[in-house]
Amino acid sequence: MKLVPLTGLLLLTAGFYSYANTVALSNLALSGAAVTQDQLPTVATFTKGMKQQLGYFDFYYDERKDKVYLKVDKLNQPFIFQSSLPRGLGSNDIGLDRGQLGDTRLVQFEQFGNKVMLKQLNTYYRAESANAAERLSVEEAFASSVLAGLPVVAAEQGQLLVDYSEFLWSDIHQISSRLAAQNQGSYTPDAKRSGVYLARSKAFPRNTELEAMVTYSGSKAGEFVTQVTPAPDAITVHLHHSLVALPEEGYQKRRFHPYSGFWKVEYMDYATAFDEPITQRLLPRHRLQKKDPKATLSEAVEPIIYYLDPGVPEPVRTALKEGALWWNSAYEKIGYKNAFQVKDLPKDADPMDVRYNVIQWVHRASRGWSYGYGVTDPRTGEIIKGHVTLGSLRVRQDFLIATGLTAPYQQNGSADASKAKAMALARIRQLSAHEVGHTLGLIHNFAGSANGRSTVMDYPHPLVDLRNGHIRLDNAYREGLGEWDYYAIAYGYGDHSDAERLALVQKAKQQGLEYMADEDARPQGGVSAKGHLWDNGSDAVAELRRLGEVRKQALQKFGLNNIRAGQPLSALQEALVPIYALHRYQVEAAVKLIAGAYYQYELKGDYENAKGFQWVEPDKQQQALDAILATIKPDYLLLPPELLALIPPKAFGDSDGRESFHGRYGLAFDPISAAEAAANHSLSLLLHPQRLNRLSGQQQLQPMLAKLLDATLRQPWPAEEQAGSSPQALVQQRVGHVAFYQLMQSLTAADTAPEARAIVRSELMRLAVFLQKQSNASQQLLLSQWQQYLQSGKWQPVFVPKELPPGAPI
Repeated sequence: MKLVPLTGLLLLTAGFYSYANTVALSNLALSGAAVTQDQLPTVATFTKGMKQQLGYFDFYYDERKDKVYLKVDKLNQPFIFQSSLPRGLGSNDIGLDRGQLGDTRLVQFEQFGNKVMLKQLNTYYRAESANAAERLSVEEAFASSVLAGLPVVAAEQGQLLVDYSEFLWSDIHQISSRLAAQNQGSYTPDAKRSGVYLARSKAFPRNTELEAMVTYSGSKAGEFVTQVTPAPDAITVHLHHSLVALPEEGYQKRRFHPYSGFWKVEYMDYATAFDEPITQRLLPRHRLQKKDPKATLSEAVEPIIYYLDPGVPEPVRTALKEGALWWNSAYEKIGYKNAFQVKDLPKDADPMDVRYNVIQWVHRASRGWSYGYGVTDPRTGEIIKGHVTLGSLRVRQDFLIATGLTAPYQQNGSADASKAKAMALARIRQLSAHEVGHTLGLIHNFAGSANGRSTVMDYPHPLVDLRNGHIRLDNAYREGLGEWDYYAIAYGYGDHSDAERLALVQKAKQQGLEYMADEDARPQGGVSAKGHLWDNGSDAVAELRRLGEVRKQALQKFGLNNIRAGQPLSALQEALVPIYALHRYQVEAAVKLIAGAYYQYELKGDYENAKGFQWVEPDKQQQALDAILATIKPDYLLLPPELLALIPPKAFGDSDGRESFHGRYGLAFDPISAAEAAANHSLSLLLHPQRLNRLSGQQQLQPMLAKLLDATLRQPWPAEEQAGSSPQALVQQRVGHVAFYQLMQSLTAADTAPEARAIVRSELMRLAVFLQKQSNASQQLLLSQWQQYLQSGKWQPVFVPKELPPGAPI
């Protein structure tokens, strides 16, 4: 999964709001009303003949005008407003998927004359105080936001009927701005091509659900819009509004701890003493209470139930259910019997209804991220609804990797893809548990893979074994929860005192449970030597070398047995991509040891001896450098000639897509550009400006650059006429151009520190002296680019390296 612009996950919250003693401005506003209530028809008169739904907010549907009217009988009373997207665009690149939740807002209706305002309350700033004046001073200090002004059309006995239609098909989900920001066109909602979707508009005792089919008309459609819409000038989706009563009293807030493994709900409390922190943080979690608080094992007053999308096909459906149910074992460990359940979504239920936690299956035109969202009470952090969105193409990518590793399709047409299917379904079970974990309040733990696969909240790469020369997939993904998952649920949901929860933190650290969240694990700016994405093993360098052997074995055997009978031979290229780039994420893990560090999330007083911050040992950094430089050598990057002879241009009817290598040979497959892309991946990570800055601070940058230049550029290259007949020489030269490009990018990057920039420039000057003595045309081209830069002061590359096709999510 992906945070939005997430990655893996977003848990939507709006902070906190103290809703007592809201200032009632409506009576004052009425004095200036253009139309008084006694001049309006009664609700009964106005709605005669309309379809009626009774619930939290009653509403009426006028079939003649296709309008929906909402009865507002709760003025100045806060409730939760949740927008969502029941039917999306189907493009991972745009990121507007079926089932996507929008912002969770704390709102209230306020009357101003002949209008009712739907006001979003400012929930981040507040005063948790018994003093009403103190609370009011904070409310008045910060702005609120009016989401809609709704015309009053009828009134009786203090109840107002408002026309909700225009707001229902307004751009509350900000689709127009999101399309424009991605250069996908200029679109606005078209009321003439929009209407109330009555089948999904319902009222219940504690929530009212309204839905509309909304058409966005526009022009200048971008590539991604054109791919997924039948008529790009008209994008038709569904928008859903949930108006939800605040949860009942009795929920117990829980304070956030950075080692808890949970997201945070943050707010500023101006009622705190001036010598105490003003910023407060809570854990988001579901309400969970024992029927028998004294029992060691008790059923829950209300179990946490997730409902499975009926549109999920088998055998994926069973795998999703099995993976989600892993969480029940964590609740059993803290004394709850059958507290977490997974059921089929009832036929008459709406997955957008906030009463249902759902696991939804989403189709897109291309492979994309899965998500775990939540509707959270912005006052307390209580999770009201968990909403899991799983991309249907994810399972196909794992199956593609598995068949690429095992080559199950025989020349005679027989095939045994059972091992590949088993690996793909194992990943689906893990993915289901992962995304459900987000909706339980948990954040990523990217140290899990380096910690004995201790959590499902990591991004796992398949652990592929090489035994007696044979590739094995039976241990590709862990089954069940890990020790970190049990600890996190105990911290967030266990019936513990503050002191007991602190003891849980201390015990987890003493047991060696590692924890690293998102920012620390990213390969570019992340510093943690323990937290990585899509990796395996406690030793990132050793695993990179081991995975290189697996990759070598798979490539040697790669051929016709990797595609089904009846597929074009050109399909070998897409099957080849994940195997050729099998090492890409382990490179990202290993490179983080270079200028990386060891540290934890620590609070003063958590335990006696704080570990603080220590750079990775120099010899370990050197090992990582050597392992990464091995990935850019010609022998590592070259493909077997027997394989290249099998890959023709695309068969008629097929075409290259985003999952294909993009080369420089026109229609023909270009193995040199594939090598270029793989080398670029390693070198762009190695020469990232922030990494160079840290190395210069450790006085390790110059030796690293010298070794890099010796391996890629500062060596005699064969004459051009000799190189043309040698694939090794061609790859060597191309890698040299990639290395020079990345060095120049780092030299000219705005965030490269002056110390690092000076060292990079010094090494490039030494390189120029070497290049002046060479006769190879490619080396002379590099020299001319350097000289041009010195003369103009501007870096204008004539060569930009190709990139690998998308790898994540897998």
